Amino acid sequence: MYTTLISAQDLAAHIDDPRWVVVDCRHDLMSPAAGRDGYAAGHLPGAVFGDIETELSGAKRGPDGVFRGRHPLPEKEALIETLRAWGVDDDTQVVAYDAHGGMFAARLWWLLRWLGHEAVAVLDGGMAAWQAIGKPLTTELIAKPRGGIELRAPFVPTVTVAEVMDNVDKGERIVIDARASDRFRGENETIDPVGGHIPGARNRFFKDNLQADGRFKDAAALREEFAQLVEDPARAIMQCGSGVTACHNLLALEVAGMPGAALYPGSWSEWVGDGKNDTGRPVAKGEA
Repeated sequence: MYTTLISAQDLAAHIDDPRWVVVDCRHDLMSPAAGRDGYAAGHLPGAVFGDIETELSGAKRGPDGVFRGRHPLPEKEALIETLRAWGVDDDTQVVAYDAHGGMFAARLWWLLRWLGHEAVAVLDGGMAAWQAIGKPLTTELIAKPRGGIELRAPFVPTVTVAEVMDNVDKGERIVIDARASDRFRGENETIDPVGGHIPGARNRFFKDNLQADGRFKDAAALREEFAQLVEDPARAIMQCGSGVTACHNLLALEVAGMPGAALYPGSWSEWVGDGKNDTGRPVAKGEA
């Protein structure tokens, strides 16, 4: 069972295994159709496509009409149905990949753990690693038999915006922001209507988890670096712009042997809102 990362070589040995499901999670935050277009142009053999916008996220507004962020969590029942359509059973090994160092694949990794499915891993190095060992891409689409995965108790915790707001005053937990440092400081914000960060948060750009070749750093290096930010992962809250790249930091913590941190799914986009109404939540700018 692979539960964090899998190498291209190990995936290649199982690429035709009917008990495995491979999911292409490519995406572009500024061009939502780019991932599906890339999948159509060429993907790993047998892979299905997982759409960040429609399948791996839920409605941007709750039943009360309040904005929940750009990529709020999907309803668990809807996600289970998506996974069944992909052929996922309770004993299926799922492998997620992208072309962005795991930036989007880590979202599916976290979501499956949220559903209580342990056998899920991210292809270390993504498509580049697959092609680097001479393995092909294909445009062929393969229909898989419907799966029967069932919902189980989650392996991962979450926190609400109310809990994060309460923590601003109490400071009992460490908030770690996965966005680039300029966006954290409130500079060059082009996605959300307000720049800055949650007061008291610390910055760990998700790309700092990677080596130059796009693969994750080893466990010892990740452990040493994260230890400078948080002593007890169980007291840490991971966030980013919309709850996607925060999952990359959560995966890195798992690789480092430091499990237990929570995800704030709404993240910065929920914190500041969609620009139509002032949320009234405090905003900090500059360095941590």
